[in-house]
Amino acid sequence: MKYIIAAICVTFFGCASNSGVVPMGNNTYMVSRQAASGFSGMGTLKAEAMKEAYNQCQKSGKSVEVIEAVDAKPPYIFGNFPKTEIRFKCVSEK
Repeated sequence: MKYIIAAICVTFFGCASNSGVVPMGNNTYMVSRQAASGFSGMGTLKAEAMKEAYNQCQKSGKSVEVIEAVDAKPPYIFGNFPKTEIRFKCVSEK
């Protein structure tokens, strides 16, 4: 019985996913965050991804310019958990 309950929990809750900052060339980067379940809020995921973007650009003394933000659409079931992907550039401050 314990193994059945454990298997159900793993199926429903899965693992959270974080890409880290991924260089895409031409001073452009991508970062993504995905929740481990459908019960997490999108706001927290997006805030964490933006913090990573800002940290990346701060290393070179630059600012973040968001090129595109793509979010998963509800309903958050059957593996379609909250997810955000942000593409950005590090640009010099004006």
